[in-house]
Amino acid sequence: MSSKQKPGLFRQWFARDSNGGTGTTTSAGSSKSRRSNGMGYGVEERSSLNSLEYRIFFKNAKGEYISPFHDIPLYADEEKDSTGCLGIRPRNQAKEQNVFNMVVEVPRWTNAKMEINTKDPLNPIKQDIKKGKLRYVANVFPHKGYIWNYGALPQTWEDPKHIDPNTGFGGDNDPIDVCEIGSKVCQRGEVIKVKILGTLALIDEGETDWKLIVINVDDPDAANYNNIDDVRRLKPDYLESTVHWFRTYKIPDGKPENQFAFNGEFKDKDFAVEIIKTTHKYWKALVTKKTDGGPISCTNTTVPNSPFQCTQAAAKAIVEATPPCGNAVPVPNEVDKWFYYQKN
Repeated sequence: MSSKQKPGLFRQWFARDSNGGTGTTTSAGSSKSRRSNGMGYGVEERSSLNSLEYRIFFKNAKGEYISPFHDIPLYADEEKDSTGCLGIRPRNQAKEQNVFNMVVEVPRWTNAKMEINTKDPLNPIKQDIKKGKLRYVANVFPHKGYIWNYGALPQTWEDPKHIDPNTGFGGDNDPIDVCEIGSKVCQRGEVIKVKILGTLALIDEGETDWKLIVINVDDPDAANYNNIDDVRRLKPDYLESTVHWFRTYKIPDGKPENQFAFNGEFKDKDFAVEIIKTTHKYWKALVTKKTDGGPISCTNTTVPNSPFQCTQAAAKAIVEATPPCGNAVPVPNEVDKWFYYQKN
């Protein structure tokens, strides 16, 4: 394994990420940074980007605080009807649809490993921490950061107590992960509508970690993508590069290659949608306290029949417990290294 500094072009790409990747500007002493993140949702940034305390909290169209894990509907057609999320008013099953909401955690070509924090109340997006330091994914040649817009489907949960019959392993205890392959570089915290195209079954340190392949419904080419074979046909080598990325991204940290179920083959849209339905069922049990989620925070503000629902006053207090928004902290130089790996 060897490494060297990347060319200046990559440096410029990361400079955009180190400034936030969120489309906001914040002056010193500013208390909050707010923006719309699409589809009527908004976000409020707290503390300083690239710091241990940085958080992105979410709001709905009414300006009320919500959890991106629990309060944003899974199905895009339930956007204006929160009662559908727990089956109180069943969706029209005769008209099964393939459009879901996605919460973008990591914009394409960036390195900061941002994720919905499942353990904190209201589940803000924060940067993952490893051994007391902020975590950035390494650049394994020829990739720069994440090669898709990366995020999660709300109202899903990969239950670690459930042994997946497809993989033989339990879930990874997180919302199901999403790789969005459209042309737009999304913003961190953006909520978009996506079509499901297929899925890859990563086995990450003994846990099942499904990776959905999707495309933004607003992408100019979205109509041409309806299943995983369309990706293979229209984006040659993209799926192979996706496998390579997930196989090798932890190697610079001294870990072995990741493994996959189905020999690293992608499963199609119908298979992927069934996986989503299963993880949505596990989430329903989680948020209604029919199963024990351990340290997972189910605090929410809109989910019917959930014993974890809190008031807006309580939600406001949770947000304001995080320091006000400030200037970004410089990103360490080593984030810009490129690593080369060849299997022996």
